[in-house]
Amino acid sequence: MNNKNEKLVKVLQIASSVFMVIMLVAMVVLMIKYNITPANAKELSTYFQGGAVTIAVLMIVISVVKSFALVFPPALLFAISGIVFDNFWVAVAVNFVGNALSMLLTYFLGRFTGKSMVDTLKKKFPKVKKIDDFTEANQSAVVFCIKASGLLPSDLSSVLFGAMNISFPKYLIAANLGMLPIDILWTLLGYKGDVSNPLSFLYILPIPIFAVCATVLMKKMSNKKKKPE
Repeated sequence: MNNKNEKLVKVLQIASSVFMVIMLVAMVVLMIKYNITPANAKELSTYFQGGAVTIAVLMIVISVVKSFALVFPPALLFAISGIVFDNFWVAVAVNFVGNALSMLLTYFLGRFTGKSMVDTLKKKFPKVKKIDDFTEANQSAVVFCIKASGLLPSDLSSVLFGAMNISFPKYLIAANLGMLPIDILWTLLGYKGDVSNPLSFLYILPIPIFAVCATVLMKKMSNKKKKPE
């Protein structure tokens, strides 16, 4: 019975991985073919029709579905919300809920499909183990820094954090806090600015500054907790 369960889990893991690769390739092709970028948010927003509730549900559903593609920029949806919603804070809230659900899904996908791969890589490559050990000792700071800085696509980083067995409570808090300034600023860019105008991207300048300052602060707080009383 145990062997059967192990085989079933293995098959499901392989199937999930293949599905994510297919979605990734499909999304890259679509993004290139139709030039799907945050700069085209205003044009893409015309496809979102209906009342506020209908659009909110649609935005959340798209946020969850796009997570399978791993590389779809959440900033695009944030900017579109800023354009289509009359109330700025409603747009921010919708983005927050959709993105939080997206990050939960991809985190657990990583937990389910990728942990064995990470364990194998750690055994074969000492450098991978060093990176994993560093992340283990600085979980909240690493998650926050990666999410806030945008060094990796958000959904891809969530899969990696799940595969690396990052503590779920730490991941949940740090990931949402890290994405919140990006949510607010890109929504503001769509709400007040012109996404197609390069000068409007001055709204985004606080993101890297905030990411660096907050990461240093979280690292210091983490070190204080480790010091013996």
